[in-house]
Amino acid sequence: MKFNRLAGGLLAGAALLCPLAAGAHDIKPGPSGKVEAAFDIVETTVRIKGDQAIFSTRLRGEAGSRKPEAKGTFAGAPVYAYVWPTSLNSADVGFEKDQGIVALAVTFHPDFDDGAGGAANRSVWHPHWVVLAKDKACGAGLKVVDIPEGTSPRVPATWPKVPLLIDSPAYPTELRGETVDVAVPLSAIGGKGLVGASFDGVTAGLRIDGNLHQPLLCVTDVFKVASGDLSLPGRIMPAK
Repeated sequence: MKFNRLAGGLLAGAALLCPLAAGAHDIKPGPSGKVEAAFDIVETTVRIKGDQAIFSTRLRGEAGSRKPEAKGTFAGAPVYAYVWPTSLNSADVGFEKDQGIVALAVTFHPDFDDGAGGAANRSVWHPHWVVLAKDKACGAGLKVVDIPEGTSPRVPATWPKVPLLIDSPAYPTELRGETVDVAVPLSAIGGKGLVGASFDGVTAGLRIDGNLHQPLLCVTDVFKVASGDLSLPGRIMPAK
């Protein structure tokens, strides 16, 4: 599956928040025999619990059991990811406003570290905020937005000092059984906050560009989109 056609739906979904019924905040696609079990999303949710939002994806198989093989170099390094695209603005997570599609991603990459402050995080599933944009140069039509050389845009305090709109917050992240969970403090999101935002669920593969040129980090494979069309039908609802 490629994002080339689906990306338009994602951009449209991020731009407009259509009213949803109070119970329509989860996305429950059916299982697919065409998708590897560790990437086959059967449910994705974002629920407010106390002062946190729990981003959760349930899979047909064991979460995190499928990992990319190490390449041995940064150039061309593979990345696997469980992703929640959202309707948040890039300013909500510490970047300049209106930079692209904001997504929370839990990633695994054995060839490099991108933790805040130089922290090691290779070969460990860990969370990122990323800002995505369409780019035909990427195999699946989307990239993590590059920071052009010589520019100094606004970035979060936990930006890992790579030329991308990517953040490396230390949110509690757990892969257990068939589920991936990330606990995001509500206080971490500025602007309008998480409540009322829309979301979707994606499993994907990414790759560092072999020439280290823009785009530096491409989405190369889409394993599954929970909604089927990246329309962001999920809604983050307040706790009852």
